[in-house]
Amino acid sequence: MENTHGPVEQLRAKVRQLWDELSPAERAVCQFLVSASPEQILFASAQELGAATGTSNATVVRTMQRLGFGGLPGLKRALAAEFTSAVAPDIRLKQRISHVGQDLSGIWERVFDEARERIDHCRRLFDAEAFKKAVELLVNAPGVLVFGTGASDPAARHLALKLGRRGHRARATSATGFALADDLLALGHGDVLVIFQPGRRLKEITVLIDRAHAVGAGIVLISDELGGEFADRVDAALAAPHTPTGITGEPLTGIIVADALLLALDSLDQTRSVEHSHQLSALREQLLGPRFR
Repeated sequence: MENTHGPVEQLRAKVRQLWDELSPAERAVCQFLVSASPEQILFASAQELGAATGTSNATVVRTMQRLGFGGLPGLKRALAAEFTSAVAPDIRLKQRISHVGQDLSGIWERVFDEARERIDHCRRLFDAEAFKKAVELLVNAPGVLVFGTGASDPAARHLALKLGRRGHRARATSATGFALADDLLALGHGDVLVIFQPGRRLKEITVLIDRAHAVGAGIVLISDELGGEFADRVDAALAAPHTPTGITGEPLTGIIVADALLLALDSLDQTRSVEHSHQLSALREQLLGPRFR
């Protein structure tokens, strides 16, 4: 029986619904999308889809927005959810390698194409109010606990490290299960809990949020798929689209969102940031000698 609720059928239904409103170029993109396999779309860049449909990458992105996916990464994410649940990881890896081929220049371009698509998609999902709230929480917090496990661990450690260099008391944890209890125990009133978690709803996320509510800590969630699910339980939810193909690193957009938060904190508390930067340089010079400067 045909799955009428899958992403492919949802895409086709949306195309039928909007067909009369689409431009000729947008119709060309849609005709290709509804006839292509999920794998073809999943591993294609906007530029490749533009070439395949005789349009442009800008037309491809605009068409995705018209269809309600926000951009090409949004459509890829919808397709990937079903694709990854039905296809084993080793088979997906073989398909990814097969699609990329052995053209080294093409491989270089493909990685940068996906990175650019994810970053552009992240920029379009910017929520000014949520970003402002997250910055306000962090700038006055007596302590910050940053959680990120698995592929999200680098983004969590990046944010905690850079917060510390700006004079904020911050620590990162990637602990799960029994080991996470020790980190939660130190979370206090007025602190901020920052969670990096792209899409999988781990039990730890619920426990983290419950603990933050119990002690009166603020909560910032940086995610792709969980923002809507936890919107009423966190103070600020910031979008960080993950990779639907595995071609680019999972923490890419999370690190960029973290950098935006850090720059905003610098602008609001310039004195503290500059003073601690000076202290950091002085300590490095003591450790490494005058040549460091």
